[in-house]
Amino acid sequence: MSLFWLFALSGSGLFILGLLATAFRTRALEKLIALNIAGSGVFLFFVALAGRSDPPDPVLQAMVLTGIVVSVALTGLGALLIRRQMTEGGGDDG
Repeated sequence: MSLFWLFALSGSGLFILGLLATAFRTRALEKLIALNIAGSGVFLFFVALAGRSDPPDPVLQAMVLTGIVVSVALTGLGALLIRRQMTEGGGDDG
């Protein structure tokens, strides 16, 4: 098994795992973590695609780096909104 297939299958597995966890979890924080796992799978798959060409594709690498930055920012925003919902709304019902 080549390194590309290892990364591609691992990324696909992480994406499916995160997608299923998002569908079957009820708490908002668990869904946020599941979405981060799915996003990490997409990033890993893009890294595998970028490494297939002889000089690695800089466009896909730039997309992954930009996606990581956006993902961190949205995770912080989501955690803040979940915290505000728990303190003002009285619970985390999803």
